[in-house]
Amino acid sequence: MNTEKKFNLNTLEKKHGRLSIGQFLSSWRLCAELSQKEFAKIIKISPANLCDIEKGRKGISPEKAQEIALKIGYSPAVLVRMALEEQLSSQGLNYRIEVQPAA
Repeated sequence: MNTEKKFNLNTLEKKHGRLSIGQFLSSWRLCAELSQKEFAKIIKISPANLCDIEKGRKGISPEKAQEIALKIGYSPAVLVRMALEEQLSSQGLNYRIEVQPAA
């Protein structure tokens, strides 16, 4: 499943501002025309957990972000960056970071 070509994060962020990982996953899921239950099954989490992530009540680890990205055919660096920035933000640190795979 690869919707990266029709789901352009840069375009979304230009229109709506920086997305949280929950907003990203919700937007991606809707773009793929999947229910929360269907999407949760694909990324191997419970629908309730997905709902909490999409609503911003829970975050995800960088490891889980990479796992999800690989399952949906999206760039792991993008989702890992989002997860790390959210962790920093939850600690009151307002930083933007770049993530690149090690050479």
